[in-house]
Amino acid sequence: MTLHIGLIGAGRMGATLGHHLAYSVEMATFTAIADPQEEAARTLAAKCQVPDIYTDYNQMLAREDIDAVAVVTPTNTHVEVIKAAAAAGKHIFTEKPLALSVADCDEAIAAVEAAGVKMMVGFMRRFDPSYVMAKQKIDEGAIGEPVMFKAVGRDPWRTSLEFAKRENSGGLIADMGIHDFDLARWLMGSEVSRVSSEGGCLVFPELAEVGDIDNAVVNLRFENGSIGNVDVSRNAIYGYDIRTEIIGSEGSLMIGSLQKTQLLVLTKNNVAHDSISGFGDRFGEAFAMEMRAFVEALEEQRDTAVTAEDARAATAIAVAATRSLDEGRTVYLSEVS
Repeated sequence: MTLHIGLIGAGRMGATLGHHLAYSVEMATFTAIADPQEEAARTLAAKCQVPDIYTDYNQMLAREDIDAVAVVTPTNTHVEVIKAAAAAGKHIFTEKPLALSVADCDEAIAAVEAAGVKMMVGFMRRFDPSYVMAKQKIDEGAIGEPVMFKAVGRDPWRTSLEFAKRENSGGLIADMGIHDFDLARWLMGSEVSRVSSEGGCLVFPELAEVGDIDNAVVNLRFENGSIGNVDVSRNAIYGYDIRTEIIGSEGSLMIGSLQKTQLLVLTKNNVAHDSISGFGDRFGEAFAMEMRAFVEALEEQRDTAVTAEDARAATAIAVAATRSLDEGRTVYLSEVS
């Protein structure tokens, strides 16, 4: 049986996932798009050869022939859309983060469990070949016992002021750090027990007007005693900079590079190379693989690769790290989760 999937949200990320639903997931049919901005839905439908569009996602959810939906709406609307989709009996893929608070995560999870549908959350880095290989090396014992996690997550642009508001995105640490918090748990094989954050509005003073910052560092302590550090920034003017290092008792792993193509230009006074411009450049294959993994889990009636509990744990770290920033103290995960 061919699965029919609808997309809720036709913005920048919706367009990214829509492309892969249309052209990278052969085992499913991309059937409909819903977005309150009709022109955005119509434009994406034309690019992806999708027959039906809606300005009200509830009309799409009412269709009996749609088996699952991908939720790519603003972060602060995830829970309400997930609850509606679950109530309609649809399996759910949702972009990260699942929600902006642990309580809201629990509300979404409860709705999904009550409806008996499956849900997967979009931590696409787990599907990137370099991160997949790193996880395999760790599990094989290639670097001994992981003892330190270090991650860099830097965007080459400032987000919009509307998106930067905490009530919309959760703020810098939640929006950008959430991927690294998920990777930290996954790669280190241990839960985070406490966090300590420092940050500031150092480059874009206008972000302070909406309660956000542009640079932050978050120190992590894991339950097994290992340690970690995540830095996030909105002013990497040189390119999209995503790198991770795992230091083990018998070696280390370094994941990621600024360089897009394997070309160095060497002249008398300079050595130069290109850089990765954005998440589409860096994680195109990962987006395709995560959508395939979601569809395969539905077809094979098994658990999804990234669970709602994984998403809840990452949100809890983000909430604790943001509280640490606000209160200027170390925050234990037990305080928020």
